[in-house]
Amino acid sequence: MADGIRIQGLCAGYGPVQVLDHIDLALNEGETVTLLGANGNGKSTLMKCIMGICPAREGRIVATVGGVDHDLAGMAPEEVVELGIVLVPEGRRLFPRLTVEENLLLGAYRPLARAELARNLAYCFETFPVLAARRKQLAGSMSGGEQQMLTLARALMTRPHILLIDEPSVGLSPLLVSRTIDKIGELKRDRGLTVLMAEQNFHQAIRIADRGYVIVHGKIEYEGRSRDELANNELIHKLYMGL
Repeated sequence: MADGIRIQGLCAGYGPVQVLDHIDLALNEGETVTLLGANGNGKSTLMKCIMGICPAREGRIVATVGGVDHDLAGMAPEEVVELGIVLVPEGRRLFPRLTVEENLLLGAYRPLARAELARNLAYCFETFPVLAARRKQLAGSMSGGEQQMLTLARALMTRPHILLIDEPSVGLSPLLVSRTIDKIGELKRDRGLTVLMAEQNFHQAIRIADRGYVIVHGKIEYEGRSRDELANNELIHKLYMGL
């Protein structure tokens, strides 16, 4: 059954400042769609609108989960998570004074996830062996790359259908960025996830993206319907390659 998100005419902001200006975006079942753009152009705000953290001023956000449509406008974040839509936030947002295992257990928020807690925990430790080896270590004492793995694993503990990933490369070395992007691609294939990934690192993002959007000053300036279209677009060359 289909999982996806449809956004139409979305406007949002903070106080008197409008950040998103009539955004239209589609995320279809089984896709990895990348949202490209520099800092301050609205990528994180868009993710927060989907999750119910930032309310929409105009427009619609409709999520299809298990073939059933849900209007996300007005939903609380916990209600969105209950549908199986989960955010991997920028900056990781772990509980630094809790252990690796305790952070993972907090990810099993919804009843479906709690019912399969042991199985999901075993899967996360199998997928990220370093987390298994450090399950009793405080999350705040881990390296940036290890913390990013923990953040991804915590999201998996929720048993998501749709995964929103906000700037997974922030604060990581080039090698760890590559490994993190590879892991996201692997998890998407292994778990049958639908993924919307906001990312500044164009070259890394398009390695796993099926297609993508470029957001500039709160507006979608370009939609690439394939990886090749993204790689050969004039606007992207200007923004990311200085051509």
